[in-house]
Amino acid sequence: MTSPTTARVVYAGARTLRLEPAGIQAPGPGQVRIDVAYTGICGTDLHIYHGDMDGRVSPPQVIGHEMSGRIAEVGDGVDGWQLGDPATVMPLDWCGTCPACRAGHTHVCHELTFLGIDAAGSMQGSWTVPARTLIGLPKQLALDRAALVEPTAVAVHDVRRADLRPAEKALVVGGGPIGLLIASVAAQQGADLRLIEPDSYRRALATGLGFACLDPADPDLFRTIADWSHGAGADVAFEVSGAATAVTTAVDALAVRGRLVQVAIHPVPREVSLHRIFWRELTLVGARLYDRVDFETAVTMVAAGRIPVTALISRIEPLGRASQAFSALESGAGVMKVLIDCQAVGG
Repeated sequence: MTSPTTARVVYAGARTLRLEPAGIQAPGPGQVRIDVAYTGICGTDLHIYHGDMDGRVSPPQVIGHEMSGRIAEVGDGVDGWQLGDPATVMPLDWCGTCPACRAGHTHVCHELTFLGIDAAGSMQGSWTVPARTLIGLPKQLALDRAALVEPTAVAVHDVRRADLRPAEKALVVGGGPIGLLIASVAAQQGADLRLIEPDSYRRALATGLGFACLDPADPDLFRTIADWSHGAGADVAFEVSGAATAVTTAVDALAVRGRLVQVAIHPVPREVSLHRIFWRELTLVGARLYDRVDFETAVTMVAAGRIPVTALISRIEPLGRASQAFSALESGAGVMKVLIDCQAVGG
C-alpha cells in the first residue's frame, strides 16, 4: 500500500529552494496535522533564503511560519479540535522551565524553538505541529486573509509594548507589511500617525489606506514632524525598517520622554545617540514576537475587517513557483505581501 504524500518546499542552501514530494506525517500524542492553505513570505524568510541564518536553519529544511489551514488529523490526547476546523499556528515551542518561561514570558524562552526556523515550517501541503500552538479561526474568515494573522500579531505586540495611548503622536519608520500593520493597529488605538517610507510604491499604498506619509529624503522632514507635533516631537516611534539611518531618524524625532520601540531585526550593531537618549530621557523598548493574547487579538481584528490585510496581498503563487515568489519579494518592485498556495503545486 502506497503511503499518502504531499509536496513541500525546502531551503537547500543560499538562494536555493527545492520543490519535492514528502510523506504525510501522522500526528503523535499531543499533536495535530494541518492541511496548510496559505503560507506568507516574510523578511525573516528572505534572510533565510539569502543564507544569513544558516546557523539556525539546517538545509534541507521546510521554512515558513505565517500560515492558515484546516485540521486534517488529531493525535491522541488532543481535545477541542474537529476535522476541518480552520486554524493558524503560533509558531513558538518553549521549554517551560527556563527563567523567562517561569516568569511567564514564554515567547522569549531561553531555549525557544521557532517553527519554520529552528524546526520544520509551513511551506508544505501537510504540517504536523504541537496542539498547543494552534489558534482557532472564525469559519467565515477567508484563509488567504487569515495567513496574515501572524504578522498582525507581531504588530499587536509591538503596539502593546509601546503602551500607546489615544491621541498620542506615533511615528512608524518603515512602510513595509509590518510597518503598515503597526500603523493599522495603532490607528485602532486612536493614535495620531505619521509613516516614514522611502519607496514611492509603498507610500502610495499607505496613502491609499488613509495614512499620512513622509519621505525620509525630504530636507524638511524634521520641520514637518515639528509642525505635526507642535514642536514637541513624537511620543512613540516604531523603528521597523532595519536601516541604520532609520534608527537615527526615529531617535531624533522623539519628544522628551518619548519611547522608541525597536521592531526591526538588525544583523549588525548600530550607532545610537546615547546623548539624545540621556538629554531627552528617552526609553528604548524591545519588541520580539508575541504572546497568545496578541494572536487572539489579531484574529479578532482581522476577522472584523479592522486590518486591511487584503490590500497587502500583492500576489499568490503555487508551491512550484516559490523561487519566483521569493525573487519578486526580494526585488521590492510593486510587491508588498506574497502568499504561497500550499495546496497548489503548479510550477
